[in-house]
Amino acid sequence: MKIILLGPPGAGKGTQAKDLSQRLNLPHISTGDILRQNVSLSTELGKKAKDFMDRGLLVPDELITEMLKERLQQPDVQEEGFILDGYPRNLNQAQTLDNILKKKNTEIDIVFYLDTSESVIIQRLSGRLVCSKCGANFHIKNMPPKVDMICDYCQGELYQRTDDREETIKKRLQVYYKEVSSLIKYYERQNKLQRICADEEREIVLSRIIQMVKNHCLTTKT
Repeated sequence: MKIILLGPPGAGKGTQAKDLSQRLNLPHISTGDILRQNVSLSTELGKKAKDFMDRGLLVPDELITEMLKERLQQPDVQEEGFILDGYPRNLNQAQTLDNILKKKNTEIDIVFYLDTSESVIIQRLSGRLVCSKCGANFHIKNMPPKVDMICDYCQGELYQRTDDREETIKKRLQVYYKEVSSLIKYYERQNKLQRICADEEREIVLSRIIQMVKNHCLTTKT
């Protein structure tokens, strides 16, 4: 089973991907995690990416795609499939991913779009706290750390990202919706897109996704 999770910032893609990975026993592939791992291990791709990051530039699509290709070659993905979070972000990446999979005689099974209202996104992101050491996420109200402003996992200091302010969030959403519209149409034309209302509690959203996966499996078997 090969699944993609799409959705605006604050939709809960990372959280749902991790939960779904455990429930379905599928590898969770996060392009953010892949990037951090390559940089921390100083791989050739990681060194190239770090050069862009050190200069305050976005890591090019081509580098992220090469890292993803390497991850897709690993045995767990070859055997089980994957849940992809953070890629594709645009139409070009979606087409590139399809071409990569086509060479392996396979394709994406289902794409979930986590539809989330602006008010919920602002509430989630404006209360988000990030660990300065390991990058783990917490929330002031929804998922507070055990010790105020200290990471539960590595005891690093927590901070609020400057782009998690309300006005900045609204601008980020405008950019996101403009980019994602062609991506949504692309997967709709392939009859692979499923919309999920992601405003509700984590477990409710997860159960809906799992039910849709089960329905998809039943449909494809008949």
